[in-house]
Amino acid sequence: MIFEQIVTGGCQSYLVGCEATRAAALIDPEFSQIDRYLGLVSQLGLHVRYVIDTHTHADHFSASRELAKALGAPVVMHRLSPAPFADIRLDDGDMLIVGDLRLQALHTPGHTRDSMCLVMADRVFTGDTLLIGGAGRTDLPSGDPHALHESLFDKLLKLPPELMVFPAHDYKGRSHSTLAAEIADNPRLRKTERAAFVEMMQSLDLSAPTHLTEALRTNMSGGKTVAQLLAEASAKAPFMSMAELQARTGGNSRDLVVLDVREKDAFEAGHVPGAVNLPRGQLELRVNTELPDPTVRIVTCCEFGKISTLAAATLRDLGYGRAVALDGGMKAWREAGYDLEI
Repeated sequence: MIFEQIVTGGCQSYLVGCEATRAAALIDPEFSQIDRYLGLVSQLGLHVRYVIDTHTHADHFSASRELAKALGAPVVMHRLSPAPFADIRLDDGDMLIVGDLRLQALHTPGHTRDSMCLVMADRVFTGDTLLIGGAGRTDLPSGDPHALHESLFDKLLKLPPELMVFPAHDYKGRSHSTLAAEIADNPRLRKTERAAFVEMMQSLDLSAPTHLTEALRTNMSGGKTVAQLLAEASAKAPFMSMAELQARTGGNSRDLVVLDVREKDAFEAGHVPGAVNLPRGQLELRVNTELPDPTVRIVTCCEFGKISTLAAATLRDLGYGRAVALDGGMKAWREAGYDLEI
């Protein structure tokens, strides 16, 4: 078997493949590693048959939809997944065939309603149902400690104890465990009686994941993350360095419009000399009157360099083919000691 474990911070994703047929499956891929997955697939000469999410992730951004498009493979999730883009929806006991490999779905709700584990001959991919030394939290949307107790003690932990455990997260650098080791040492599994287990899970008082709302929004709907929007905008519009803009301000600025897309009060507190203020929220409505010449060279700027990137891409979409974004924002401009106009 071909096996690659890809670590991204505390996130764990997996590429499993059949040596004989070169068929493969990607499990719980993370968005920031898309190029790495594609590189691995190419390097190993694999054909990805399935891109699988074990559940709706709330703490990171899934790459399943993008990888499925790039690889020509279906997105696989449990039948209860809310994601509208899932191509194959599995029921408890359904099996995926990947060359000589078999991955059987085990529905294990509790962390989320759509959580499932993937059982192979010698290992089980447990998603966030069972972690090394822990178990998935149940206080996020569709979580249920009663369901998690049943999933753990009546289903997952009744599998052969020698099965290796590969979870979707580990924050201590551990690669895997076994069911036997977890049964013996996992503190979350010591409360075997349902009421005690539920009480323990409800009293954990864990902090919310950093990107909870955005992750749920994008993973449940297929919508775009802010990082995606910025990456797409960066691919559309070039940039101008702060030093280049500083050199072009003043006497040699006739052929350049500096467009400050911050709100009026921020603009009036200090801006690039000669800049014109057109807040990003009004750009499409006022652009024709404020920028009547579509051939003019424009450099957009904002406080941190993100909104200006979106604005430059929008201007290019609107026909301003020489629009660029300032590399950095007014915060960096001030810290560099460049000229300000108030």
